Amino acid sequence: MFRAIAGFRLVTAELELLMGFYQAIGFVAGEVTPISDAEMAVLGLRGAGWRRSMTLGESRLDLDSFDPPGLPYPDDTSPSDLIFQHLALVTDDADAAWRCARNAGATPITRGKPVMLPISSGGVTAIKFRDPEGHPLELIEFPSGSNPAWPGRGMMGIDHSAVSIADIGTSRRFYEKHGLTEGQRTRNQGAAQVALDGLDGVEVEVLPMNLPEKPPHLELLGYSQPVGRPHAPLAANDVAATRIVWSSNRDALLRDPDGHLLQLMRRDQSPAKIASRR
Repeated sequence: MFRAIAGFRLVTAELELLMGFYQAIGFVAGEVTPISDAEMAVLGLRGAGWRRSMTLGESRLDLDSFDPPGLPYPDDTSPSDLIFQHLALVTDDADAAWRCARNAGATPITRGKPVMLPISSGGVTAIKFRDPEGHPLELIEFPSGSNPAWPGRGMMGIDHSAVSIADIGTSRRFYEKHGLTEGQRTRNQGAAQVALDGLDGVEVEVLPMNLPEKPPHLELLGYSQPVGRPHAPLAANDVAATRIVWSSNRDALLRDPDGHLLQLMRRDQSPAKIASRR
């Protein structure tokens, strides 16, 4: 069972460079620690690994570096491709946050400036982009007072991770089996969604999958237009191998039906619990 999302892990080939980017957009850097042999075995990796912990408000993001390294983030991927997974960062000023990210080395996915989505698609102001190594990110600004989970100012935390999937029913059943519950789905299309995803004629079904403890939560992105391209299985040291860390009853590495990596950690060993002891 997935009890809660304890944090997220990005793989980097240039740890200090990526740390500098995330510091520039508001994250606070913690210590560099070695990844244990036991965890390397869970990840199916040989060699050595290091982890730089980072926080944004109460959200936890780890930057993992491995020797030997894996493959770089593939070129020419789009939000509909099944390799795609983004982290949605909450801010009260998407325009200002995007200027900061762009100045720190981000490259846009969205066409132009942050886009205001219609109420039927959530009514948020959002922009998608990539960090200097290609990991997709999204800035979201909720309408004032509309989301009590995010009452602060500036860059506040990670609201969710969204994954592109081939079949929304198959993915929904997989995550329901592991303890998540279906939220209110929307079908997003039109000029604002086209601009946000940088894709012509885009049609995407968005299904939130919720946990008792939130945020953050998971969103499933089922693109009917354009149809997402599959990808070869990722190794855990590949730069595109983003991992959601789940508080669970065991340590394991799972893959969802589309190959997205899910790292289970015993609840007493989850990043949030470990950080609280420091």
